[in-house]
Amino acid sequence: MRKKITFSLFIFLIYQTIDHVSAHPQPPTFEEKFDEAGYQSVEAAVKEFEQYYTKVKLPTVLPPFSITHKFGRFYKDHEDGINDALNILYVHNEMKQHIFKIDIRPIQQKLSFSGKAYTLQDGSQGIYFEHLLFNFFVFEENHLQYLLSIYKDVTNHETPNLFVQIANSVKSNEVYFPSSIQ
Repeated sequence: MRKKITFSLFIFLIYQTIDHVSAHPQPPTFEEKFDEAGYQSVEAAVKEFEQYYTKVKLPTVLPPFSITHKFGRFYKDHEDGINDALNILYVHNEMKQHIFKIDIRPIQQKLSFSGKAYTLQDGSQGIYFEHLLFNFFVFEENHLQYLLSIYKDVTNHETPNLFVQIANSVKSNEVYFPSSIQ
């Protein structure tokens, strides 16, 4: 009788362990969270975008903070056809405030922004503005509108100049995928 109770208890504990493990799967990894949100490699997202629009130039200058990952996502608005966008995201897996984002839209779908104007090296204008948690800079290149954003907590009074440097690196660059992550 004692062997039966011990064996039954043993089976019960195994069942509970298996049930507990299957009911509580491991949380997704940092990369899996972005996969679930529709992000993929920057190169794949750019390639998708370029199937509908022109070649994309990415900056050779990045913000001077640590970045461990880069992701891309192309959204094609099949319903209204007015919200197509390529999103490029540079982040750090441990320093949550290290966020640099580039949103690229076709010029026909550009958005209007107001702020302080800055002249870029080719004589065109970029607009700097701040809103909520981010600082922004918008400019146009190659029939595309670029919206750069950096999380406010990692920026300082030099942010507009940094944005101008980043925008100039887009304008002076051929198609480029920055591979060095600081």
